[in-house]
Amino acid sequence: MRICFVINPNSGKKEGFKIFKSIKPILNDKKITYDLIETKHSGHAIKIATDLSIENYDGLIIVGGDGTFHEVVNGLMARIDQRKIPIGIIPGGSGNSFLYNLYQNPLTALNKILEFNTRYIDVIEVKTKQDLFYSINLVGWGLITDVGKNAEKYRWLGTNRYTLVSLIEIIKNKTRKAKLIINKKEYDNAFTFIIACNTKYVGKGMYMAPKANVGDGLLDLVVVNGNLSRTLLFKTLPKLFKGTHISDPNVSYHQVPTFSLITNECDLLNIDGELKGETPIDVKVIPNAIEVFN
Repeated sequence: MRICFVINPNSGKKEGFKIFKSIKPILNDKKITYDLIETKHSGHAIKIATDLSIENYDGLIIVGGDGTFHEVVNGLMARIDQRKIPIGIIPGGSGNSFLYNLYQNPLTALNKILEFNTRYIDVIEVKTKQDLFYSINLVGWGLITDVGKNAEKYRWLGTNRYTLVSLIEIIKNKTRKAKLIINKKEYDNAFTFIIACNTKYVGKGMYMAPKANVGDGLLDLVVVNGNLSRTLLFKTLPKLFKGTHISDPNVSYHQVPTFSLITNECDLLNIDGELKGETPIDVKVIPNAIEVFN
């Protein structure tokens, strides 16, 4: 077996090479041949996956977080030859939402990957007026984007910054008008946020989409109504960590293959934790788009 490792040294606590050093003895013991590529800047993993000579490898293993996985998937989906390669993930980021309900320990993850069992997973396609993006985890709008944007100011707090900024945004209680189209039905309302999920978890353990399945050909759309009092928001949003929000009367939960979101202004999006793209958007699931080691 020959593996290409892509290491993001800046993911999470910046321990990418330390993690690789800890798993290297296993690779040597199992006589795994490998090449090592370090990402040098934001977006580099996209180019790596786009240009990689796939025919030379049996798998591509990421040492990083959701952001690196997001970039690799976007690179593979953009390949002119449309060739794919099985992807494995050694958790090294701050969130690791895709792996949250699988494994968080690097050694456990590697041993599981080296069983070389694979499955196909869905990918979410996000089409804006100018760009085409792919998501493996989430597509968020509204408060979800505000939290992601403003949390960067408090990066020194680690993952706790998301809780702090969420509280700040609840106090602001900002809503936005939009037209949401689901199954040809239009909802022209004010919303607190809308998030489309491919996985059950987002962020650091937020149980956003309890019914999600990365291989069911559907995205799980969570819609939180606007014009709620701060008191109601404080009562509703903590439920996101337990998954009990889906029975809240101020939240609607849909499992659909597509949806569209139209806004009066061009609002920024949160795609897999990255702030990129703008509304309006057309979103759809591409079933069985990527092969992963599981």
